[in-house]
Amino acid sequence: MRSDAPLTGIRWEIESVTVGGKRSAAPAGTHVEIDATGRASGNYGCNRFTAEARLDGDTLTVEPGTTTEMGCEPAIQQFEVLLSQAFSGKLTVAAKDDSLTLTTAKGGTIALTARPPAPLTGTRWRITTLVSGSIASSLPAGAANKAHITFGKDGSVRGALGCNSFRGTADVSGTALAFGRLVTTRKMCPDPEMRLERALLDVLDGKRTAYGITHDTLSLTAPDGKGLAASAPEKKEEGSGG
Repeated sequence: MRSDAPLTGIRWEIESVTVGGKRSAAPAGTHVEIDATGRASGNYGCNRFTAEARLDGDTLTVEPGTTTEMGCEPAIQQFEVLLSQAFSGKLTVAAKDDSLTLTTAKGGTIALTARPPAPLTGTRWRITTLVSGSIASSLPAGAANKAHITFGKDGSVRGALGCNSFRGTADVSGTALAFGRLVTTRKMCPDPEMRLERALLDVLDGKRTAYGITHDTLSLTAPDGKGLAASAPEKKEEGSGG
């Protein structure tokens, strides 16, 4: 695939698949990404997939690939079958602004929209993973969906640590963050929430912290290798997140 192809390096959200004149809307999270090496990957709606892809002019050729085999709800499973059959073989590419249409040899179409990465500020990042060096682990049992962080455009930061809420400052410079002193509430909570809180404070304790955003995922990594990963909601959420 040409490295300068406009399809590459973009997360394309799949809006719908039309087969035989019947349009089927895509489930949330359905997407495809094509990298410069010729690898297509994404989500059919429930299962993830990978395949080799080749762009020649306005023709995208998708080779047979691999997919996970999770059980899905019947409606999603039906859509996955439509999409997997449509996103294969030779597809004619038509791009306009942030929209992309892929047309199959039989006249079916896949409608896609480019989705930019979530912004650091103004997004309510839900913390999903703790990192220690090369080891990533899910949040302690009983503490999922209880921790989040929001960066303000004014340099403020606030959120929840799993038990207590916090606020403070975060200076952004390039791909690094420098957290100021955080002020937290002082509630005593069950052990899972407190363990999560201690782990997060280790990351947000004022050290120069590297950050990166890949589509809807934020990663923070402190110099000692401790870090976290967080996900953005389907739509950007403004507000305090406190």
